[in-house]
Amino acid sequence: MTKDLLGLKELSADEIKYILKTAETMRYVLDQPNKKTPHLQGKTAVTLFYENSTRTRLSFELAAKYMSANAANISASGSSVAKGESLIDTAKTIDAMGTDLLIIRHSMSGAPHLIAPLVKASVINAGDGMNEHPTQALLDMLTIMQKKGRIEGLKVAILGDIFHSRVARSNIYGLTKLGAEVCVGGPTTLMPPEIEKLGVKVFNTVHEAMVDADVVMGLRIQLERQKKGLFPSIREYFRFFGIDEKRLKFAKPDALIMHPGPVNRGVEFSSAVVDGEQSVINEQVTNGVAVRMAVMYLLTRGGFKNEASN
Repeated sequence: MTKDLLGLKELSADEIKYILKTAETMRYVLDQPNKKTPHLQGKTAVTLFYENSTRTRLSFELAAKYMSANAANISASGSSVAKGESLIDTAKTIDAMGTDLLIIRHSMSGAPHLIAPLVKASVINAGDGMNEHPTQALLDMLTIMQKKGRIEGLKVAILGDIFHSRVARSNIYGLTKLGAEVCVGGPTTLMPPEIEKLGVKVFNTVHEAMVDADVVMGLRIQLERQKKGLFPSIREYFRFFGIDEKRLKFAKPDALIMHPGPVNRGVEFSSAVVDGEQSVINEQVTNGVAVRMAVMYLLTRGGFKNEASN
């Protein structure tokens, strides 16, 4: 039995496939005029976010409400955290109120892993520091599956700030387990040391990483880190590492354009690429709700093992 979703590093390929299969069903629900289902009736989901978020937080809240759960949200600035309460005490307090699903985002890597053994609620990692963001990677994989019909054998180029990106790590774990060839490209200063040990090919230019790619995934350049001087300027970054229509030609003509959001237009991608026909960025957002519906539904029913295949 699986109680929590802490990362894709801990999941098997079969477990990931089962989540994606369930998410396809949930996506069908989202396409209906009436999105209300009884899947989580009587259950309570709480989002506990220590970092700002628009997409992830709202996505989890809507997913819970679409499945008839009681949903509540807590931000660190508006809670007893501001009075000095520890993460563990906050989690235990929420758990003591009969919470079934605790969705946490925290700037500290490993925060969900810390609290998961201490609470009865199922803990879902909505992003922890520079470690993982599992539901983002799952929605990315769902989008690729829908558009390409498979993941195995595809070439996926992940470009930009790999070093600080929890999205990149979760995607690398998930995509390689499902048989994709993953290439990462970006400035040397934004590339984690020894990342090739995760089974990816490393390039210090984006066009080399993109050659014949089926999927081009940009990552947000975290402008707040620019003070550290990891690249000369935004203008210089876009000149050498940004993806415009000219540079996009290194990828396959039908390559998908993906981004976890929010996009810094004119930094990671030009507006023409973001709004172009190959872009599936808005579909990623829709699939995020479907994936989070699937994860919450499965965790309240014993986890990610497909009983039918056992």
